[in-house]
Amino acid sequence: MAETNLQILLRRRPNGPPVAEDFEIVETAVPQPKAGEVLVKAHYLSLDPYMRGRMSDAKSYSAPVALGAVMEGQTAGEVVASTVEGFAPGDIVLGGFGWQRFSCVAPGRLFKIDGGEAPLSASLGVLGMPGLTAWVGLEDIGQPKAGETVVVSAASGAVGQVVGQIAKIRGCKVVGIAGGAKKCEFVTETLGFDACIDHRGDLQAQLDAACPNGIDVYWENVGGAVQRAVFPRMNDHGRMVMCGMIAEYNDTSPAPGPNLMAAVRKRLRIQGFIVSDTGWPRYPQFRQEMLGWMAAGRLTWREDVVEGLRNAPSAFIGLLKGANFGKLVVKID
Repeated sequence: MAETNLQILLRRRPNGPPVAEDFEIVETAVPQPKAGEVLVKAHYLSLDPYMRGRMSDAKSYSAPVALGAVMEGQTAGEVVASTVEGFAPGDIVLGGFGWQRFSCVAPGRLFKIDGGEAPLSASLGVLGMPGLTAWVGLEDIGQPKAGETVVVSAASGAVGQVVGQIAKIRGCKVVGIAGGAKKCEFVTETLGFDACIDHRGDLQAQLDAACPNGIDVYWENVGGAVQRAVFPRMNDHGRMVMCGMIAEYNDTSPAPGPNLMAAVRKRLRIQGFIVSDTGWPRYPQFRQEMLGWMAAGRLTWREDVVEGLRNAPSAFIGLLKGANFGKLVVKID
């Protein structure tokens, strides 16, 4: 039987949390690359919180996924056919596109990778967009200095686990925030954070105990109640790296935020960023440094692997509820 291109399409825009009926699963013919394109067969698909924004047609930094179009996402796999010099069948690559088995992509953000350096799935997590996000945001905005206190929300997630480990390498005290005892134990025992707070408990008291000297750098992945608890504890000249707000992605109206008068008094730096703005040209440098830390035993990671592309919608729905533990990836076949 000839191979087909299994695809997950956006059937309708969610009103609140996504449900299974918002997606459609189809099988189509395998596409053929046009001039200047590479045909990639995906082995792994990355599932990330930002995809919730792409399902909405609200104004954002990037165009929404069109109704009836393939859901947006990055894949890692192998080249099947190429019309581009420098890419040949059998090459292992990061940069395939969409919730689908095959994709035709231009080579601009397609990276050949050595499959022997790390598991291929890691190129969608610790060595991929989430890891690059952590590396760029912490270096450019957080600018951690030895001895400072860094707090990371969603600390066991794909971005948070990398942020905290880099901050530790930089000589900081690192406090994570996660959901549940198992995730908190992983953050301290495996990732090596100095402490981890369960956001389901008394955030105020736990932050006071873990950060008696205040907070110098806060990595924001969550928003909501976590942000409201952290903000008053920021030190003078503190930096807030605004990466994501997963607790608010399904809200149908904006949640209340903190009064920002203290940002003036404390001379805080509060900056949002999108990794695609400046990150991908630095990918080779990022990957080299990360592989060095991994080889030295200074950097580890955890993945949550879902089997089968057909299970991507339910896995994504769970991601937005915090059901995953570690970087969420789908093994396509």
